[in-house]
Amino acid sequence: MASNRYRRPQRIEPNESLWEASEAADSGRPNRGLLGGCGFFVVVVALLAIIALVGYLVAGFVSGKNNAESDRLPVPTDVPPKAAAPAPTVDLEDADASYQKLLDWAKPKSEELNIPLQALMAYGKAEVFVRAKTPECSLSWNTLAGLGYVETRHGTYDGETFGAAKLNDQGIAEPDIIGPQLNGEGFAKVDDTDEGRLDGDRKYDRALGPMQFIPESWKIYGVDADNDGEKNPQSVYDAAASAAVLLCSKGRDLSTESGWTSAIKGYNLSDRYVADVRDAAANYALGQSPQ
Repeated sequence: MASNRYRRPQRIEPNESLWEASEAADSGRPNRGLLGGCGFFVVVVALLAIIALVGYLVAGFVSGKNNAESDRLPVPTDVPPKAAAPAPTVDLEDADASYQKLLDWAKPKSEELNIPLQALMAYGKAEVFVRAKTPECSLSWNTLAGLGYVETRHGTYDGETFGAAKLNDQGIAEPDIIGPQLNGEGFAKVDDTDEGRLDGDRKYDRALGPMQFIPESWKIYGVDADNDGEKNPQSVYDAAASAAVLLCSKGRDLSTESGWTSAIKGYNLSDRYVADVRDAAANYALGQSPQ
């Protein structure tokens, strides 16, 4: 169990009129001002032009929005969600070559899917890691991406504020993502298991990093996937690989409905959570970002 809790991030002044009449001319002929004669028609034409322009802009905005929405593909509700095209096989022992190959794979997808580059590379690398270690698990990177989206929007949400963190060029969350105290008030109750070493809390545990591991689970599943000599839950590379290990534990086959559902519930027992991860993963398989 990574966090065993359910936290779902929650997304003219009019101008003063100038209707002023001029004083009458010395000839005794009253001045019609803006409301009289040709001036009146000029104002009317100008107002009609402004109204038409505003209508055109509004119609264009609505049309563009509707077109963007209509371009989205319908999201299947199949469980498990369809696996995305696999990440390229890389030599995990050759750090430089594997990094470059994953970079080439992820770069064109990152903007399209609205996934930070380092996060997408980490999901792909974790898929490759599992494919080499436990191929029978059948884990696809888009399932990891679905988890990362729901948990922290890929390392950019801290449970309270969107954009509160970001991943640096090494894939480390800055600042550290440390979730709320798991004290049983709105969350599962998890007493401290690490003497505050990872989460800074000696009374209760808190979920950590882009994939929201609690210290106890991190101790079991933590992996040093970025090869820096440290198992760091704030590293999206370490966290994604560790999530992959958790999902594939207990001999699960994620190509089956029962295996995939059991794996996601290993993160959070909520059926709503499972559906949210499924929808996000299914969107990524279609090549589009979740809404």
